[in-house]
Amino acid sequence: MSGIVTRPTTEVRLFGFHHAGGSSALFHPWRRLLPEGWELRALDAPGHGTRMRHQPIDDLDALLADFLDVVPPEPEVPYAFFGHSMGGIVAYELTRRLIAEGRVPPVWLGVSACRAPGTPLTAHRHTLDDEGLRRGIAELGGTPAQLLDNPALWEIFGRLIRCDLRLVETWRSSPGPPLRVPLTVFGGRDDVSPPPEQLAGWTGRSSAFLGMRMFDGGHFYFGADPQPLLTHVVRDVRTAVDAAAQRVG
Repeated sequence: MSGIVTRPTTEVRLFGFHHAGGSSALFHPWRRLLPEGWELRALDAPGHGTRMRHQPIDDLDALLADFLDVVPPEPEVPYAFFGHSMGGIVAYELTRRLIAEGRVPPVWLGVSACRAPGTPLTAHRHTLDDEGLRRGIAELGGTPAQLLDNPALWEIFGRLIRCDLRLVETWRSSPGPPLRVPLTVFGGRDDVSPPPEQLAGWTGRSSAFLGMRMFDGGHFYFGADPQPLLTHVVRDVRTAVDAAAQRVG
């Protein structure tokens, strides 16, 4: 053996989990904005995006089981989770599941536009009729008007959105100790679902809470320009990676 150790080309692997009714396309603009050496793995839930032909899942345990296989049992590089809206629930609960199974958790968890566990719901959109659901989705923004107004498209995507919202709105997080994984929470100051006050409960969900970062805009506050958000994501992930390296050292 030569004794030469080659470093992996990937410095950090960032997993992205999308919102209800969305897809991994939400994260595609991030690829050109992340630092060199960062690998983005934007995931699609069954029935979404690249997995459109799969049966959608409205049961959180089943969805977590589906995503568990994506995370290597022995990650060769530090990895982090970022979840937006429904994706925030998935990222948080998947982190807890990995810890419960004795697997290597992410070095950092980012939760965006997602109500804190135990926060009362202000709306139950998955139980609305089609017209009410369309209005509720339109208020959040981020969904093309042609999808909401086209009966043929709505027939397909309306069922998918309702399925996702059923998962989101029936979510009841089980009690447990605070995560030891560094956690940052993000949100839009003008978001109506959840409003900013419903993010505050995340502070007690990690013993290494890194703060709440608020931005101008609504539910999709980073849609037009993700760079301000990514500046914070990169900084917080690097802080978490450095802290993990110091613990090992």
